[in-house]
Order: sequence, then C-alpha cells, then structure tokens
Amino acid sequence: MKAQQSNDNNFIKQGAILAVASIISRIIGLLYRSPMTAIIGDEANGLYGYAFEIYSFALILSSYSMPLAVSKLLSGKFAKKEYRNGYTIFKYAFVFSAVAGALMMIILLALSNALERFTGYDGLAIPLRVLAPTIFVVSVLGTVRGFFQSRKTMIPTAFSQIIEQVFNAIISILAAWIMVRCSNPQNHDGMGAAGGTMGTLFGSISALAFVGFLYFAYKPRMAKHLMHDRSRSKDSPSDIMKMLFITIIPIILSQAVYQASGIIDGTMWGRLYTGADMKTLQSVYSKYRTLINIPNAISSSMASSMIPTLVSLWTLGNIRDFRAKLATAVKTNMIIAFPCAIGLSVLGTPIMRTLFPTTDFIISGRMLLFGGIAVVFYALSTITNAALQGLDKMNIPVIHAAISLALHIPLVWALLKFTNMGIYVLLIGAVTYPLVVCILNWFAVAKHANYRQEVKNTFLVPLLASIIMGAAAFGIYKLIVLILGISYAANLVAVAISILLAIIIYFVLIILLKGLTVKDMADFPMGMRIYRLARKCHLMK
Repeated sequence: MKAQQSNDNNFIKQGAILAVASIISRIIGLLYRSPMTAIIGDEANGLYGYAFEIYSFALILSSYSMPLAVSKLLSGKFAKKEYRNGYTIFKYAFVFSAVAGALMMIILLALSNALERFTGYDGLAIPLRVLAPTIFVVSVLGTVRGFFQSRKTMIPTAFSQIIEQVFNAIISILAAWIMVRCSNPQNHDGMGAAGGTMGTLFGSISALAFVGFLYFAYKPRMAKHLMHDRSRSKDSPSDIMKMLFITIIPIILSQAVYQASGIIDGTMWGRLYTGADMKTLQSVYSKYRTLINIPNAISSSMASSMIPTLVSLWTLGNIRDFRAKLATAVKTNMIIAFPCAIGLSVLGTPIMRTLFPTTDFIISGRMLLFGGIAVVFYALSTITNAALQGLDKMNIPVIHAAISLALHIPLVWALLKFTNMGIYVLLIGAVTYPLVVCILNWFAVAKHANYRQEVKNTFLVPLLASIIMGAAAFGIYKLIVLILGISYAANLVAVAISILLAIIIYFVLIILLKGLTVKDMADFPMGMRIYRLARKCHLMK
C-alpha cells in the first residue's frame, strides 16, 4: 500500500521528467527547423509542415494512441496485481500496433499521388512516401513506451524522445541538403520537404532501438512479477481484443478529430486561398504551431503520467485521492501554461526573429501575440481528456472533439471565403477549437467525478503573476534593444535576458501571491531546493 501511495504521489515528478524531455526534444526540433528552412526554402517548408499534418493523421488512425491505451489497460491490471493478464495484453497490443502500422504505411504509399492532386500542394507525394514507413516504426515504438508508462515511470519515454530528436535533427539537415542538391526546378519543393522528413524516420528507428533494449533488460523483473500474480482467471484472446478495441477506438477517434482539424484547415487554405504566397504563409503558420507545441508538451506529458495513477485510483475506488491528484495536475499545468501563453504573446515577434530570421517574423509574431492564449486552452483540454479517460468515460472526449470540429469547419470556411483575413483565419481556428473542447470536458469531469476545481490559486494567481511578468519582460526587451540597437545579435541578447528575468520575476510573484505552497513544491523536481532558496530570500516562511 505504501508503495502504491508513493507511486501515486510521484506522478507530478514523472510528468515533469517527461515534460522536460519533451521540451528539450521540441527545442531541438525548433532549432533545426531554421537551418533546414534556409536550405530548402519557405515554400518547401510549408509543404513539409502540411505533409506532417497528413502523416500525423495517418499515424493516429493506425496506432499512435497505443501509449495511452496500453498505459491505461496495463495500469488497471497491475493495480490488481494481475501481472500475467497485463503482460498478455501488452503482447496482443504489440502485434495489433505492428499490423495497423504496416497497413497504414501501405495505404499512405498508395494514396500519396491522389492526396497531392486533391489538396493542391504540388510535390506533396514525395515527402509522404518518406513518412509512410515511419508510421510502422512509430506504431511499434508507442506500444513499448506505453508499457513503461503503465509502470509509472516516464524515464524510458523521456530519454527515447531526446535520442529520437537528436537523430532527427542531424539527419533532417543532412538529408535536406543532399535532396535539394539532387532536385530540379520541377520537384525542388517536394525533394526538400522529403529530405526534412527523412530525419523523422531515422529518429524513430533510433528511439525504437533504445526502448527495445530497455524492454529486454526489464524482462527479469517481469518474471519476478509473475511469481506474485493474483489473477483469478486468465483473460481470453477475445476478451483482450475487446478491451483493446474498446480502449483504443475512442482514443483514436478523439485524437483523429483533433488532427483532422489541422488537415481540413490546410486543405481549405490550399483550395480557397488564391494568393501566390500560399505555401509561404502556410510555412509561417507552421512555425506558429511549432512554437505553441513546445509548452503544450508539458500538458501532454502530465496527462501521460497521470493516467496510470488516475486509472489505478478509480479502479480501486479511491475517489477522494482521484480528485486530489486531478486538482494537483490542473493547478500545476496552469502555473506553467499562463506564463508560457503571456510570454509567447508579448515576445512573439522577437522570438520569431531570433529563430527564423529569414522568414516573415512580423506575421508569425502577430500570430503568437493573438494566438498565445491557445496554450492555456490546449493544456486544459489535454488534462481533462486524461481525467475522462481515467474515469473510464472514453467516448466523451470523442463527442466533444466532434462537436468542436463541427463548429470549427464552417467558421474557418466562412472566414476564408468571405473575408480578407488570410492566414489569420487558421489562427482563429487554432484558438477556438481547443477552447470549445476544454469547456465541454470541464463540465463532463465536474459531472462524472463530482469535481470542483479551486479557482484562486489555480487560475487567478497564475494569470495575475503572468500579466505582470509579461509587462516586465516586454519592458526589459525594449530597454535592451534601445541600448544595443536592432541588429540580430542585439535581438538575440535581448530575448535571452528578457526570458531569463521573466522566469525569475514570475516565480517570485507566484510565491509572494501564495500561488505555490510548500506542499506544491514537494511534488516538483528539486522543489525543496527551490523552497529553501525562497526561504533564504525571505519569500516564504
């Protein structure tokens, strides 16, 4: 029982470990995009971004949901010490993901030319053919990651993400350079985008090799678990497949609907926008999405780490602790999401100018200014999705995602068709879609878990501290630029100093406003060190 409690109390730290790894990997991904874009050009980069939208959708339809599904199913079995049934489920899930990944790989290869003609993106078929085998690799990789997540450790997933992104960055730049050199004017964009996607394939292979090694190293411990198995009956193959389908299908549908919004937006953009800069503006929008996805990694990581704990608590009937863990997860996410949203909004243009000096950083900066708030909505929708999955209400996130998409499509279509807002229409869709989902999810969680979230320290204090921090960061940036000038080097220095001081200012404010308590800090990695430092600075008692 003590071990169980220890594991349950550890999900914030495990989520933080995964979040840090996800942020590092996404920063690596962000940094290599700049030299890669310089090599292939903005139009090829726009093609690269749209190819990834289709790839992500195909991946979801195959078995990208496996980490969550395997983690959820195995956590329930392991909570009842049904180790034999749990390991059998994992074996079936592994085969399922391999078959589904192989089938989707074949489908994408077969449809690549048709998708290019339908969407209006010339050259799209070439990067899609490179991404097709990646689907098979990532499908298998996700199943093994889900196994370790069910054991309430995010370390294998965290390290594999970093390894994956390092290989991705190196191969993407090299392959992009080679493919562009081998291209001609007719296929330049497609070859350049294909070079960038080559890194995704080799990165996923490297991550699979790493977690595969860890899995075989873990086998002796699995044998020990089987000696203490308490399974009352053996799950039949039909029961296991039923459990897999009941769990996987809702997750696939909810994620597929979300990903479909990006594909539908890109398709409507390609067919309705008639400007010659269509691919270039799509590239600018993809950079906005890339920046927004960095803080979103935190909420995704927290959701992945909390699902095994919530499933275990709900399975064992511990409703009180279920609500407490959910409240902690929501509060932690809001403490991080609000400053990220405000920071990206006020420093959007300088950040874009630093990362992508060759692109239109004015437009992408404005996107962050008006669209930074999406970080908060994505965080809330992701965490509430995880809560509903922990409550075994798998169908509800699907319904909510479908409702949001049903509102989203006519809104984006009408704005593209009848206004001159251009690429900012996609920005509006990127903000409103998660907003609708998080509102609907919130009411559902409140209803099914009889749950009420504390408001002051969860929402109001982080928001107030973030606004003050944002104003200070903007002022610091402007002062440094005024002193040093407006060169690229001066902008880089100003952005770096502004972000560093903003982090310090925010955490001083959040402590002074009592948004963080000693109990909260105990759940954070190095939290007690931060507490002792706060005491030395007379910020806490």
